[in-house]
This record gives sequence, C-alpha cells and structure tokens, in this order.
Amino acid sequence: MAVAAVALLAGCAPRAGAGDDDRPVVLTTFTVLADIARQVAGDHLHVESITKPGAEIHGYQPTPGDVRKAARADLIVDNGLDLELWFDRFLADADAPHVVASAGVEPIAITGDAYAGRPNPHAWMSPANVQAYAATLADAFAGLDPAHADDFQANAQQYQRQLQQVDDDLARRLAAVPESQRVLVTCEGAFTYLARDAGLTEQYLWPVNAENQATPQQVAAVVDHVRDNDVPAVFCESTVSDKPMRQVVEATGAEFGGTLYVDSLSGPDGPVPTYLDLIRYDTDTIADALTGARE
Repeated sequence: MAVAAVALLAGCAPRAGAGDDDRPVVLTTFTVLADIARQVAGDHLHVESITKPGAEIHGYQPTPGDVRKAARADLIVDNGLDLELWFDRFLADADAPHVVASAGVEPIAITGDAYAGRPNPHAWMSPANVQAYAATLADAFAGLDPAHADDFQANAQQYQRQLQQVDDDLARRLAAVPESQRVLVTCEGAFTYLARDAGLTEQYLWPVNAENQATPQQVAAVVDHVRDNDVPAVFCESTVSDKPMRQVVEATGAEFGGTLYVDSLSGPDGPVPTYLDLIRYDTDTIADALTGARE
C-alpha cells in the first residue's frame, strides 16, 4: 500500500515513546542505524527502527504501522546515499525533523551495471565512516535534547575509539596476505568502503541487492578473477541466497569463507545483535578466511 494512502492513519498517533517512556523518539530506517544511534543517545532518547532484524532494506515497502511510528517521532534518521529509495515519499507524510546519518561521509561511486555513477550506499560497512555517523548523530541529538548535549558528544567519542580499534585490528591481521590475494569477493558490492580502508580489491556478483540474481556473465567474471588471482576464499551476505557464490566455489576450488552481515542486525540471541558485533564478526570472518586462520 502506498504511503500516501495510509497517511491519515498517523493523525491520532501520540508523539511519545512507548508506554510511560516520555523520552524524545528517534526513528531510524533500519536496524544497523538504530543501534548506532542508541550508542550515541545512551539512555536519553528512545530509538526505534522501521525495519525488523533480518529485513532487506533496499526494496522495503513502508506499512501503515511505519507511518504511525513516524507520526510520533521527534527526529527521523536515514542513511542516505540512495539506500532507502522509498524514503522521500515516506518522509513527505511525516511531521518531524530529519537528519541524514551519512552526511559527513565522502561517497564512493558504483562502477558497474545499471547503477554506475550512483553512490554506493553501504557507507556503514566502514568503521571509519561510522565514526562520522556518530559525530553527525551527536550534533543532531544535541539539537533535539540540548540538556544532554555533552553526554551525546562523550558517547560518540567513546564509540569512535571502539570503531577505530576494529579498523586497526583488521589492518594488522591482513598485513600477512599476499598482495595478489588481497581480494574481497562477495555476492553484493556492499564492501567498497571496507575494502578501501583495508587495502583490499573488491569483486562482486552484483552491485546492489535490487535483484540479487546473478547472471551467467557475472558468475563467469568472478570465477575468472578468483582463478587469476588465486583468491583463497569468497563470501556472501545473510539476506540473499549464496547459491551463485557456491557456483564460484565449485568452479575455482576457493573456500566459501562464510556468511557476512550487512543490511540488518540479528535478533538479540543471534550472532550480530549490535553494529559493533556485526563489523567485528565480518572483519574476523574475512581475516580468518583470507589468512587461513580458520580451523
């Protein structure tokens, strides 16, 4: 159902958190962004995500319940960089201030297929970029709740230190990988920013999870690259089928290095309930497979 058709449902929604929670409400577009926002907000703001754990964000269709959430939000946060192609229409029906979390990030353009020239939206897959997200959110939260501005800045700075440690650990572990094998092969081109930070060449089946169906030509190109560079391991993301990447494994003898998390956190009992868990899990999985450290 189109957002415009359900906007009237939002009219009677209270502008407050759930139950007796009277903190300002921050509504984010997906779970990863919600967790980053919570780290900066601490206990001072009530942060929610439009999408649930495990949801695919690219082609998401907002529901009437999402519009009701927007109606009670005091601030709405999206990733930007064309990630949420549905968001502009959604935002038009929401009466709340808006901030783009990636505003402080220098975008990298997609170089292949129909998306060539558009910004790669997966900026949060770089811990360095998320340090910029944290700074942007701290400033936005200070405007929303000035009494706790110092706390937001302190939370952001502590989070930035943790993120820098992830970056440093990955660089240290990958230093032993031969130059020709420093290749990150995934189903989606979601790791451009992380590959840049870690000094890896990126190779993928498709640039954006819009169709997530690899063509024979895409599979053949990845097979050739893996063979030519003796790449030891390849990966796929949790929200798509790894079947086409398994074809690459069969054709090349490379190891399937593991499932990576990108667009969504897991539930609280899953492997990546927070963004720091996600980026540590992914970087450990990548480093273990490329260095042969997996048992």
